[in-house]
Formats: sequence, structure tokens, C-alpha cells
Amino acid sequence: MKLQIAGFVALIVCTGLTEKALGLNQQDLEQFRKSGACPRCDLSGADLNQANLAGVNLRGAILKGANLSQANLANADLTDANLEGAVLKSANLTGASFTGANLTSASLESADLSFTGFLGANLTAANLLGSKLYFTNFRGANFRLTTLPVGNVTSDKPYWWSSERVIPKQCNKFKAGTTQGTTCYTQSEEVESKK
Repeated sequence: MKLQIAGFVALIVCTGLTEKALGLNQQDLEQFRKSGACPRCDLSGADLNQANLAGVNLRGAILKGANLSQANLANADLTDANLEGAVLKSANLTGASFTGANLTSASLESADLSFTGFLGANLTAANLLGSKLYFTNFRGANFRLTTLPVGNVTSDKPYWWSSERVIPKQCNKFKAGTTQGTTCYTQSEEVESKK
């Protein structure tokens, strides 16, 4: 019996230390629970499993390692949020904004990404296996070693439509007809497209 109690106490202590190590700010978490908005909050490692977070404002929030499995994040604003290593398995992300977000090593397995914007997002080593893509905008997103919905893994090289260019020239000068899915292209692409 004493061994079970000691094990339970050790589990509680380890869980508390894990939250501190990940940087979870309890005041930010309480603010988020009360108001439903918490831009630039530190919610690292927070357990928001199955939470209804539809339409929340989490712009620039830190959600590293957070558990958002089966959460409803429909129309949520996660612009510039840090979701590195976050778990969004089977989450409803319909219409959410992940513009400029860091989703490195995040799990979006079986998530609904319909009408979701990942403009300029970092999806390096992210898992999108089984995700629903319908009018999903990945313009300028970084796909390196990313598991795609059908199970294919992308290479570790930048793609021609990625904003992460080897030699960026003429960036942010949109010219219809010469831009193949990005606002950042090289001179050689412009020359080839005129041929």
C-alpha cells in the first residue's frame, strides 16, 4: 500500500514538473478558460483534449506539446502560434488560420483541415496522415519530411512552391502568370514561364 501511495505522489510530482518544464503558465490557462481568448499566452503542454475552442483567438500563443486531440478549433485564429510537437489528432480545424504558425513535428492525423489556411506555416516533420483536405490553403508552407494524408513522406528539400527559397529574388512581387503558387520566385522561373 505504501508503495502505491509513493508511486501516486511521484506521478503527481512528475506531472507538475513536466508542466513547469514545458512552460505552462497557469494564469494564462485560467485566462483562456474564462475568456476564450489568449493571444501570446504560454499554454505549452496544456491538456485541451476534446475542448470546444471554436473561434478562439490564440494569435502568437505558445502551444508546444499541447494536447488538442479531438478539439473543436473551427474558425480559430492560430496565426503565428507555436504548435511544435502539439497533438491535434482528429481535431476539427475547419476554417482555422495557421498563417505563419510553427507546426514542426505536430500530429494532425485524421484532422479535418477543410477551408484551413496554412499560409507560410512550417509543417516540417508534421503528420497529416488521414487528414481531410478540402480547399485547404498551403501557399508558401514548408513541407520537409512531412507525412501527407495518403502516407507519402515529402523530401527534405525545399519545393518550388515553398516560400523557403534557396535563392530568393523578387520576393513579395506578385505577378499573375509567372508565379506558380507563391509570391516568392526566382529569375530563372520567370524566364522559363515566358518561354
